[in-house]
Amino acid sequence: MENVVRMRAFARTVESGSFSAAGRQIGAAPSSVSRHIAELEEELGVRLFHRTTRKLSLTESGSLYYEHVLRILAAIDDAKLALSSLDGAPSGVLRITAPGPVARQLTARVLPGFLERYPAIQVLWSVSDHLVDLVEERLDVALRLGRLRDSSLTVRAIGESRRVVCASPDYVTRHGAPTCPTDLAAHSCVLFRAHPGRNRWEFVGPEGPVGIDVGGVIVSNHVDSLISAAVAGIGICMLPDWNMGMELAEGKLVELLPDYALIPSSTPVNAVFPYQRQVPPKLRVFIDYLVEHAADIMVPPARF
Repeated sequence: MENVVRMRAFARTVESGSFSAAGRQIGAAPSSVSRHIAELEEELGVRLFHRTTRKLSLTESGSLYYEHVLRILAAIDDAKLALSSLDGAPSGVLRITAPGPVARQLTARVLPGFLERYPAIQVLWSVSDHLVDLVEERLDVALRLGRLRDSSLTVRAIGESRRVVCASPDYVTRHGAPTCPTDLAAHSCVLFRAHPGRNRWEFVGPEGPVGIDVGGVIVSNHVDSLISAAVAGIGICMLPDWNMGMELAEGKLVELLPDYALIPSSTPVNAVFPYQRQVPPKLRVFIDYLVEHAADIMVPPARF
C-alpha cells in the first residue's frame, strides 16, 4: 500500500511538474511528496528526476518507470471500480469541467439534489471557458454547449438549452422593450464574439423568418462578462438559458420578444468523457442524473 501511495505521488509530480502542485492534487504537503519520490529513488536505485531550482524533468529511468506506473495505477483503479460496482454505492471524487456560467447553474440548481442522493461523491470543479484536455488534466467529464467537433471522446447527450434574448428590468425601463426583431437595430446589444463587430440574429415569428444585424458597446468571448453586462443594464443579451437561468428565474434578467423564436431555437448540451471499458459508477450516476434533471435548468418561455 505504501508503494502505491509513492507511485501516485510520483505520477502526479510528473503530470503537474512540481511537488507543490502534486501535493495539492493528492492532499499532501510538498515535503511529503518529495519524501515519497526520494524513497522510491532509494528503493529503485536510480534517479527519477533531474532537479534544478526552476523545474523538474524526468530522467531516462524516470520516463521508463512512469510508463509502468501508469499501467499499475490503472489496474488498481480498475480493481477498485469493479468492487464499487458490486456494492451499489457510487463514491469518490468526480472531476468536472464546464464554462463558468454552466458551473454556476449546476451548482445552484442540480448539485444539491445529486449530492443528497449520492453523499459519498465529492465534486471537484475545473471551471474554464476554453476546451480542456480531459486526459491531460485527469478530469472525468466535461459539459459542453454547442455542436461538438469530432474527437475520440465518448459523448452523451444531456438535452437542449433554449436560446433566449433578454435584458435587465432597468434597461427595459430606460430604453423600452423591442416588440419585433427589427427594433433591435435601435438597441445596444452585448455580443458574444472574439473581435469587435456586429452579429446577425435570426428569428422566426408571426410574419415568418426575419434577421437583424445587431451591435453594441460590449463585445466579449467571455460569457460571464456578457451576463454581468446585461444584468448591469448595458444592453440586450442573447445566450442559451443554461448560462443565465438563475438570473432569469430571479428577475435580474427578463426575456424579450416572446412571440419570436431564435434560429436555431436551442443549442445542444453534451457530456463528454474519455473512453473507458467500464464507466465509473460516480460518472454514470452523475450523467444519468443530469439527463433526468436537465429541464430544471431551462427557463420556461416568457408569456406576456
